[in-house]
Amino acid sequence: MHRHTAHTDSGRPGAEPVKAGGAKSESAPASGAEGYEAIQRLLQQAVTHGGLPGILAEVYDGDRQWFGTTGVADTRTGRKRSQQDRFRIGSISKTFVATVVMQLAAEGRLSLDDTAEQWLPGVVHGHHHDGARVNIRMLLNHTSGIFNYTDDQEALNHYETHPPESLVQIAMSHPPTFTPGSGWAYSNTNYVLAGMITERATGRALAEEITERISRPLGLAGTYLPHGSDPTIHGPHSRHYTKLFQTDPGAPVHDATELDSSMFWAADGMISTAGDLNRFFGALLGGRILPPDQQRDMFTTVPARDWISNAAYGLGVSSVRLPCGETVWGMGGALFGSWSYAYGARDGEQMVITNVNGDWSNGAWDDPIGIFTDLLQAKFCRRSDT
Repeated sequence: MHRHTAHTDSGRPGAEPVKAGGAKSESAPASGAEGYEAIQRLLQQAVTHGGLPGILAEVYDGDRQWFGTTGVADTRTGRKRSQQDRFRIGSISKTFVATVVMQLAAEGRLSLDDTAEQWLPGVVHGHHHDGARVNIRMLLNHTSGIFNYTDDQEALNHYETHPPESLVQIAMSHPPTFTPGSGWAYSNTNYVLAGMITERATGRALAEEITERISRPLGLAGTYLPHGSDPTIHGPHSRHYTKLFQTDPGAPVHDATELDSSMFWAADGMISTAGDLNRFFGALLGGRILPPDQQRDMFTTVPARDWISNAAYGLGVSSVRLPCGETVWGMGGALFGSWSYAYGARDGEQMVITNVNGDWSNGAWDDPIGIFTDLLQAKFCRRSDT
C-alpha cells in the first residue's frame, strides 16, 4: 500500500439511510425533510417536464443519507433506476486522475513543476506546442493551452482504435489555444497527458493505480476505469440515451450504453455509482486522502472561462457559486447519454450526487446542468428559519 493512499473510513459513521417516499427518519429535523421533498419534486420535474428517461440523486447530510429517483433505467422494459446503478461519470474521472497525480507528488515521485517534455519526450510537439513550457500543474488546472482533442470529432472518428498517443496526436495537429500559463481553456488532452505521465512514473496502468490507491482503500466497489476499448458497463447499470446534441424535443434518441471508452480514457472514461462518488468526494474534500500541502495545491483555483457559470478550477476539482451566493465544490461530467454532478460543502460533510441517463433537457432547462443547479440550490440554499 502506498504511503498516502485513501483511508477506508468514509467519514460518515452511522449514516442513517432515508429513502424517497419515506421522507425522513425520526431524528431528521423538519428543514431536512423539506429539503429532501424539494429535491424529490425536482427529480420528478426533470422527467415530466425535462423529458429525461431517468434521474437519481444521493444526498449525504452530516449523519444522514437520502436517495431518490424518478423515471426509468431502461425505456424498453420500464425498469427503475436503483441505488446500485453504475454509470459513466465523464469528466468526474479527472478528479480521480488528479488525486493519483497528487499522491505521486506527495511521495516525491514527480513534481507539479515537472514538464511534459521531461516525462514524455517529444510528445507535446508540433504546431507551436512545446512540452518544455508546459508543466504538470498546467495540465491539471487547464492552463496549458494545449488543444482539446475532442473538439476534432472528425479526426477522432478516423481512428479505428484510440491509444492515448493517438489522442495526443490529434491535439498536436492543431495550434495551441494560447501560450502556456497565459489563459484557461478546458482540454481533455491535458488529462490524457496526465494519465500517460502517471503510467510513466509508476510503471503500471492508470486503471490499476486508481483501483489500488482510491477504489480499493475506500471500498468503491462500483468504480473503475475500463481497460482498453472495453465498451461495456460491468455490473448493474441503467441504459444511457443520447440525442447527439440535437436540441429539437422530437430529435431521435439513440442508445449509447456501449461505448468505446478508450477515446476518453483518463479525461472522461470512468464508471462509478452515486454512493461511491459520495464516499470519494466526502473523503477528498474532508482531507482524508491527500496530505495538507497537496490538499492546498489541489484546491487552489483559477478562473474558468466558457465552462460552467460562476465556476473556478483547481487541480481536477472545481468550485461553483450558486445563484443564492453559496459555493459548492466537486466536479461535473458529461458524456453521451450520461450527465453527472458531484458537488458539496468544502468540508465534504454535505454532498449531492446526481446522474441523468440522458443528455438533453426540455422545458425550462437548457440542459441537465440547469437541473443539477436547481438541485444544489434546494440543498444548499435553504434558509435556517425554514
